Amino acid sequence: MTETVLITGATSGIGAEFARQYAARGDDLVLVARAPGPLDEVARELRGRWGIGIETIAADLLDDEGLGRVLARLRAAAGGGPPTRGPGPVGGRGPGTPGAAPVTVLVNNAGYGLVKPFADNALEDEIRHLRIHVEVPLALAHAALQSMRPRRVGTILTVASVAGFTPRGTYGAAKAAMISFSRWANLTYGPEGIRVTAVCPGFVHTQFHQRMGADKSSVPGPLWLDAALVVREAIRDAAAGKAVSVPSARYKLITALARVAPSPLVARLARRGR
Repeated sequence: MTETVLITGATSGIGAEFARQYAARGDDLVLVARAPGPLDEVARELRGRWGIGIETIAADLLDDEGLGRVLARLRAAAGGGPPTRGPGPVGGRGPGTPGAAPVTVLVNNAGYGLVKPFADNALEDEIRHLRIHVEVPLALAHAALQSMRPRRVGTILTVASVAGFTPRGTYGAAKAAMISFSRWANLTYGPEGIRVTAVCPGFVHTQFHQRMGADKSSVPGPLWLDAALVVREAIRDAAAGKAVSVPSARYKLITALARVAPSPLVARLARRGR
């Protein structure tokens, strides 16, 4: 069955890799990002290569109007067929328009990090950081469930982090919240045919760390993962009904040790790579 996959933060890093891998499977995409230029570029590339249907929504998810348009698209349940395929302008049917295919997979990927510790950041920055990592994915998941539950099918993937298993500031706290939510939601909505999975990578070769001004040199080479591996395992684990996807054997071991090692030791190790 062809899926319709909505991906936030879809123009770079893990989000762009989700778009590539779902496109390669022949699924239709709804790509969400702030900047329309990169968004259209990614959509054009994927549509030209795979001939899939693609919608684009240029929206700042921390803006009520932008978030509202994405929520409306997720709530659309009319089964009028997929977005337009083949040659032609990028987009197909617009967000929330009659006949838009219902979203069957939601990928909550949008987010960013803050390099300073909590007390050194402006409170407004910390609140916006909390919103993008907790409030926004919860709102999108809630909207997706309104469409998925009556049809008894759907998948919700939220990109969390190995940091959610460690004492690592408000970033780790936000990711821990989404791991906990995904575990509960997978148990609750799994019997209704809806899989909910928290994707928990460690350090990944993307632009994430450069954008937050973090020093990548302090992280040992073996701890770095490729986005393709992270996404491939996430899709596989979600299909298997797993509530938490931790890519690679090395990070499975690290998260297992984090649960039993003394908290001061785990916190000291978690500070690496800031």
